[in-house]
Amino acid sequence: MPAEALAGLPRHVAIVMDGNGRWAKKRFLPRFFGHKAGVDAVVRVIQGCLDRDIPILTVFAFSSENWKRSDEEISGLMGLVLAAISRYLVRLGALGVKVRVIGDRDAVSAKLRQAWDDAEAATAHNDKLLLQVAFNYGGRWDIAQACRRAMADGVEPAALTEDRLARYMALAPTPDPDLFIRTGGEQRLSNFLLWQAAYSELVFTDRLWPDFGADDLDAAIRDFQGRERRFGGLKESR
Repeated sequence: MPAEALAGLPRHVAIVMDGNGRWAKKRFLPRFFGHKAGVDAVVRVIQGCLDRDIPILTVFAFSSENWKRSDEEISGLMGLVLAAISRYLVRLGALGVKVRVIGDRDAVSAKLRQAWDDAEAATAHNDKLLLQVAFNYGGRWDIAQACRRAMADGVEPAALTEDRLARYMALAPTPDPDLFIRTGGEQRLSNFLLWQAAYSELVFTDRLWPDFGADDLDAAIRDFQGRERRFGGLKESR
């Protein structure tokens, strides 16, 4: 992206990475190969955010509804996550990427939880890019768990303001996403960051996630830069 286009960049980009299965189907391949190609796309977009000085990237890797998929696909996804951590962690660390996993960890294996803990600990000192991976995450779950935690802390109903509850959300204290991208042609949030995306600028693209690259990221950013963000207010007339 040219230097003159870097003005007004989003600080936080969130992405629903959709289309892995359809990408594989078009090539007469098992769905697993689509997910594998999707990991490579994540790495490309991480580099894209680093090159454009975008400090926060949040990706939707596995939703709380994805457990409805076949045991074979779920097993393959879990193995792929472990392989991706092993393959890319050192590289991400060298690039200054800080890894954070958000979501309900109770349903995943102890081995996977340990891998996440190790990745977070190994990159905790990095400050070039915060990569937040939403795994076994759902927006409704996030709101419910925030309420439960607030109640457990003894927050009284009258004191439970929006700002107070936001402190208990999974992304806290990260600022809400400015730009929300969904690939694959679908135009819905699919239970991702329901609270945090209230005023995000939404960009939908037909590009299947494994094909998503720097040019697609730039196109989404240009779309974002052309929006008028009012956060519920009105533009002053001149």
